[in-house]
Amino acid sequence: MKERERIVVSGLVLLMLLTWLGFVFHQAPRFAGSFWGGMLAVAGSAFMVFPLIYLFIKRISWLKRAVTRFVSIRTLLTWHIYAGVIGPILVLLHTGHKFESALGIALTGMTLVVVVSGFVGRYLLSFIAEELREKRSTLTGLRKEYDLLASEMKRNPQAAQQINVLNQLHTRLIVWAFSGLTSSPTIVPAVRALRLAESIADVEYAIGSYQRFKRAFGVWLKFHIVISLLLYVLLGLHIWSALYFGLRWFS
Repeated sequence: MKERERIVVSGLVLLMLLTWLGFVFHQAPRFAGSFWGGMLAVAGSAFMVFPLIYLFIKRISWLKRAVTRFVSIRTLLTWHIYAGVIGPILVLLHTGHKFESALGIALTGMTLVVVVSGFVGRYLLSFIAEELREKRSTLTGLRKEYDLLASEMKRNPQAAQQINVLNQLHTRLIVWAFSGLTSSPTIVPAVRALRLAESIADVEYAIGSYQRFKRAFGVWLKFHIVISLLLYVLLGLHIWSALYFGLRWFS
């Protein structure tokens, strides 16, 4: 997630949470059934349906090929993110902060869970991807530097022998602490080699940790899809009940 997009979406998520918390200060029991309340419901539902469309486009290969001829998958993802936040804001405004029916409460709660889980997951996944790219780039640079130093030490057997001496903990710590004052042409390459080896090990460990987190997000993605589908079931029931009882009232 790019920095500008992250800031905008974060602001929208905060607005959604503030909109939900508005029931403490404001309630309009008749607004949901009014003209403008109905318009907000229709617009919000339309926005909320787009993430479901995106889900189908992304996972149905022939549909993905047909759609991405005109719109990139990155653009669709951006629309998915914005629609997935703007829709719930409009729907929450539609309620007039009247949470009385069990279905309405369940739908509101599930909407908040889906949006917050999607935002947090997307933010962390983007952060992990950026960190992985940075760590891999760092690792490539360290390995190149180490390979050059190893080639240099092969031409100087005395420097290579110093590695065995520095592997002893106490000697290693002393040389490490005073390496800036050491002028020996054999000690300095050995210290550099040990520092590079430790840096490479640290970066490799960090990359492994980030990769484990990334695999764990596969579970998060499945969870997010399941609760999103549950949200659409509740939304469908809510729309059906509004139409059913609304038409009965007119009759």
